[in-house]
Amino acid sequence: MAEFTLPKNSKVQKGKKYPAKADAKNVRTFRIYRWDPDDSANPRMDEYEIDLAACGPMVLDALIKIKNEVDSTLTFRRSCREGICGSCAMNIDGTNTLACTKAIGECKGDVKIHPLPSMPVVKDLVPDMTHFYAQYASIKPWIRTQSTPLPDQERLQSKEDRSKLDGLYECILCACCSTACPSYWWNSDRYLGPAILLQAYRWIADSRDEDTGARLDDLEDPFKLYRCHTIMNCARTCPKGLNPAKAIAEIKQLMVARQS
Repeated sequence: MAEFTLPKNSKVQKGKKYPAKADAKNVRTFRIYRWDPDDSANPRMDEYEIDLAACGPMVLDALIKIKNEVDSTLTFRRSCREGICGSCAMNIDGTNTLACTKAIGECKGDVKIHPLPSMPVVKDLVPDMTHFYAQYASIKPWIRTQSTPLPDQERLQSKEDRSKLDGLYECILCACCSTACPSYWWNSDRYLGPAILLQAYRWIADSRDEDTGARLDDLEDPFKLYRCHTIMNCARTCPKGLNPAKAIAEIKQLMVARQS
């Protein structure tokens, strides 16, 4: 699995400790990565002792409790709390996942929380997704057609063709898979990464799309597609249970088929 790694020449210092209240019944320690761009201090790991008897079962529940009741300066993203939006993606206990669907009980010992690896950090647990979203935009993630649609009718799709999108459309662009991929760590400037390539195949596989040739042309590049070495970190860490490596393999097969 993808362990969190720090940028070169950076050091994480021991940070502040926030002890639990004296009447706490079920104490668990959360060690959380903290970094503020507005000061010159190195990153640090703050420790928060939380009474699980007065906290929800998920890691996101603990983070919200810390922010609301212990340390309002803690910064993280969250929205739906249902594993749908992908906002609360972070590295928990050494694995990229969603804080809202990660149960505290699944973590061993102190719960260690870092931002997603390999991405620049905006503050604390908030990664800068700008480049990731730019890569997503580069694949033109919408149905591209040349034919004129029939008046007053949608572009229809058979049940069989619709089933080909299963395992693809569920991607929530949380970036857990891409930031677990060593190839993406070292080549993210040119390699699109598992999440974006899965999304690219989602449109290639869509029977309503009429621009497959151009989509494959755009991916025909030594780095955009072929930096994938099938390490499978992407499939292991995906919180939605998807297999980006399989989608990448399908694209590669299409590349071979059109050359033969």
